[in-house]
Formats: sequence, structure tokens, C-alpha cells
Amino acid sequence: MMGRLARILFAACLLLAAPACERGPRLYDAEGTVTEVRADLRQLMIDHEDIPGLMPAMTMNFDVADPALLEGLAAGEHIHFKLAHDGDSYRIVEISRRGVAGSAGVAGAAGRSGGGLSAVAPEAEPAPPFELVDQDGAPRSLASLRGKVVLLDFIYTQCPGPCPILTGTHVRVQKVLPEAARERVWFVSVTLDPERDTPEALRSYAKARGAQLDNWSFLAGSKPQIEEVLARYGVGKMPGEGGEIQHVVVSFLIDAEGRIAKRYFGLEHHADDLARDVAALVEDGVG
Repeated sequence: MMGRLARILFAACLLLAAPACERGPRLYDAEGTVTEVRADLRQLMIDHEDIPGLMPAMTMNFDVADPALLEGLAAGEHIHFKLAHDGDSYRIVEISRRGVAGSAGVAGAAGRSGGGLSAVAPEAEPAPPFELVDQDGAPRSLASLRGKVVLLDFIYTQCPGPCPILTGTHVRVQKVLPEAARERVWFVSVTLDPERDTPEALRSYAKARGAQLDNWSFLAGSKPQIEEVLARYGVGKMPGEGGEIQHVVVSFLIDAEGRIAKRYFGLEHHADDLARDVAALVEDGVG
């Protein structure tokens, strides 16, 4: 009897453990038109259709698991792709070509993207200036942060996925930075959605995701102000049919003298690696 009970309990444990053993990225099937290919960055910009259960139709860049998937691929091609989502990234793991989109489709995709990977502000150049307001309604400019290392990104509070992931990564960077380096670092997140992202909305977004606001500014502004900043940084911005924002997912590491030291495209950047880059830049400035 005891032996039979043991076997039943063992089988039950196996059944309970099975979901944990099978955990991994969830795969989603998607369709879209390629707007830009950058194998050197392992990035693919796609004007994609609605991905049920994941995100609405929009134009954005995705990390690509293997640069070989991009060989021979060109802007204007219609593709079917498999997207792996593990909670911290969106990675293309498979691409099937469907042919070249019609001229109207290509023109429409280009018009909706509002920018592209090649339009992003380059490294080793001065970071474009801005003067906006933070989550407290106080003015904040890039010039006011001179002397500090700045990690800059672009987000919006209604974002269906990429923005919370990006913010979460930078929250972890903030937490793992050595205290000595932290005093010389400032985090900046500029909204892509000035019509909905008030300072109050940005403060709520920041608090919900664990950002420490003693050295992090979430910036808002008027529509013309924000559009000028987005154009200068080349990240693009066009409202989608459902109000979603279409843009390049990229972060900028800016040195103490205001130059763009490094750009991070996509979402697959480990917080520890980012923190090392930030701390090294702080050390260079001190030296």
C-alpha cells in the first residue's frame, strides 16, 4: 500500500513539475513588410500586422537570433516570422519570405515608420540638446546634466511591451551600479506620447516599475517639443490606429561631456553589461 502511494505521489510530482520543465520563450507567428535590414546590429525593422495576444500592428525594430536569417533580405519584402517572447525580449527566430510587397504597401510602410535604424543619432557626436519637464513638472535639460554620465531612452506609458521591458532593464542597471558611480550617473526617459503622458502619468509609470527618482528623470513636453527631440535623435514617432507609437527601440549612453558614447539597439542587453559600460565611462571621466 505504501509503495503504491509513493508511486502515485511521485507521478503527481512529475505532472506538477512538467510545466516548469517546459518553460521557455513563447513563440508567436507574425506577418509584416521589411522596412530596414541591419545585420551588423542584428536588427530588423518591420511594419508588422497585429500579433494576437502580444502587440498591435506597428513598425518597430526586433532583435534577430542569428544574423544569417537576414542574408539576402531587403526592404520591401513581405515576410512571415516567428517571434520568441520570454518576458524580457522579442527575438526573431525564423523568417519565411512571401515576396515583394506592392509599391503602395512599401510606400505606406515607409511613411508609417517615421524613421529608421540608419537615422538614429550617431556615436561620437554631441548628443542633441533638449529642455523638457520632469515627473514633478520641473524643467530638465540635457545641458543641466553636463558632468554626469547619462543613460537615455524613449518610452511611453501605454506601450504594450517593449517600453516596460526597457525600463525594467534600466531599473536593474540603477540597482547594481556601485554607489560611487551612481552619484555621477543620471537616467533619462523621454516620452514618445506627449498627448497622453503628463508628468503625473510618467511618475505613476516610474513608481510602478521600481525606478528610483533621485537620479532618474521621466520627461514630458508639448507635442512640438517632443517631436523635435525625437527627430534630432532619429528614433521616429508616428501614432498607430489604436494610439500605439511606432519607433526605433534604442538607448543612448552619453558621456560627461555630452557626447554619445554608445548606442544599444533592441532589448537584448543584460543589465550587468550595461552597468559595466556606465561605470567604465564614469571612471574615464574621473580619470
